[in-house]
Amino acid sequence: MKFSTLASIGLTGISTVLAAPSNVDTRTTNGAVFALTNAVNNAVIAFNRNADGTLTKTGEYPTGGHGQGVDFDSQGGLQLSADHKFLYAVNPASDEVTVYAVNGSSLKKIQSIYAGDQPLSITLSNNGFAYAMDGSVASTGIFGFKVNQKTGILSPITNSTIATSTPIGVPGTVTFSPDGRTLIVTNKVGSTIDQYAVAANGDAVLETTYASTGLRPFGAIFGKSNTLYVVESGLPAFGNAGLSTYHLNKADTNPLLKPVTKSEKNQQTDGCWVIVTPDEKFAFTASFITNAISSYKVAANGTATLIKEVAASPGEGTEPVDLALSADGQYLYNLQRGGGAISGWKIQADGSLKTLSNSFGAGQGIPVGDGASGLAAY
Repeated sequence: MKFSTLASIGLTGISTVLAAPSNVDTRTTNGAVFALTNAVNNAVIAFNRNADGTLTKTGEYPTGGHGQGVDFDSQGGLQLSADHKFLYAVNPASDEVTVYAVNGSSLKKIQSIYAGDQPLSITLSNNGFAYAMDGSVASTGIFGFKVNQKTGILSPITNSTIATSTPIGVPGTVTFSPDGRTLIVTNKVGSTIDQYAVAANGDAVLETTYASTGLRPFGAIFGKSNTLYVVESGLPAFGNAGLSTYHLNKADTNPLLKPVTKSEKNQQTDGCWVIVTPDEKFAFTASFITNAISSYKVAANGTATLIKEVAASPGEGTEPVDLALSADGQYLYNLQRGGGAISGWKIQADGSLKTLSNSFGAGQGIPVGDGASGLAAY
């Protein structure tokens, strides 16, 4: 396999441009799914999304950085830009973010850049900024970038980490509000949520810390309605996972998170990942220990009500982690840490899940029981 390489080293990181492998099938008509191996030699496994939602592997793309070989214990390690033109992957063991240009399911590496100490999650705003969440013991916080929305290239805002409210919080994710003015970080230890104000130039300042309505908030994602969806692990109690929703008040210059749903339990254990459909009618959570995908109905005011404790299960020992949706919201995908594969379901009109397969990509490069983390789709 031959690559054309152009590399330049600067003070803020290493930038590398790679051509796509010549023997990779890059055909796509309906979108793509990308999984991050998080292996020592980190890589993205790419899949074409077929018309019926099924997946076909089309390539494997090294990040040039290093994963940590164990689960991120966070949500959002692999993120697509809103226009699906760029893909951002974290490399926690080499302190970098890798940027790819996306063409269907084909990737072209365009940059690797320093992103603080042990980046585990990354979020993108629609107005040209990105923040990585650093989760090392030495430096827990967020690290900001300006994003060139034409080229996808990242440029550090301050080249330093902005601390979370506690150095021992073990953060779960970082996510932008829809307008890009607010950043949220969940802290599992202590069960708190940090809120950062983001200025017009991208600078972020920690302004408020809230008590979570559930125990050990983990994954979080904003819907278009300004509703924040937060899944709680619930550990150390078993059967204590739940979903909370909050509304971000935009009435003044200091938005406040107001609880709407206070930890709607699903009787599962170690709920860690959450996704919401584009129309915000349904939300789904993945529970690591009980191998369960739970489903919720979401009302217009953001209230979430449990539909089914186990709407689907990838199978015993699969250890479900990251969730991703097709751009049209019809298909739900889940990365299996234990199974080394991707599960897929078609979302029905009532929010139920019809299984496509629990073994997409099995034996095709996704590590089995070895820390695969990060899933993105469109």
